[in-house]
Amino acid sequence: MPNLKFSFSQAHTRVEKGGWTREVAARDLPIATQLSGVQFGLEPGGYREIHWHKQSEWAYVLGGSCRITAVDHEGRNFIEDVKEGYLWFFPQGIPHNIQALENGCQFLLVFDDGEFSENNTFLFSDFFAHTPKRVLAKNFGWTMEQMQNLPEREKYIFQGDVPPPLQQDRVISPTGDIPRSFKHQMTAQTPQRFRGGTVRFTDSTTSPRP
Repeated sequence: MPNLKFSFSQAHTRVEKGGWTREVAARDLPIATQLSGVQFGLEPGGYREIHWHKQSEWAYVLGGSCRITAVDHEGRNFIEDVKEGYLWFFPQGIPHNIQALENGCQFLLVFDDGEFSENNTFLFSDFFAHTPKRVLAKNFGWTMEQMQNLPEREKYIFQGDVPPPLQQDRVISPTGDIPRSFKHQMTAQTPQRFRGGTVRFTDSTTSPRP
């Protein structure tokens, strides 16, 4: 029988100013051809830069709290706070970012592809770094002076200030609200109780999916 386990503690930990991450995929656990996992930790105010990928993303908040932001395929904004016991789900191709609140945050990500790597996502900063500044200036209406401090490489994880209360940080989309939430409070579900313990199941019938 092939090996059925692999410890995150044996995976390479990528440490950046603002947080850290480590992943386990099929290259570490060959039997995991359809799923990969990423463990994340963000310092208070730390960002996981806005990015997107071809895989769908489930997340479970292990501790602390964070603010998740996304834009759906219709250009509608989503911004909410999540804390320990919450889930989020971003379908493939949805741009999103994560920022830790005042007590930092740790969470587990699960992707529907055993070959997925967090180090190979599409990042805004990397796109900007590889796009001629004259093109960016024309697209965004910026001056060349406004682009002097654009990063020259991807940011990925970086330190920021702890964000203000959610109501102050909301951006109302002119195209309307996203009709279904990307987040779900798993701990609010009534658990199924058995002689040996309890269990909560979260799927498309219990968690609204966009």
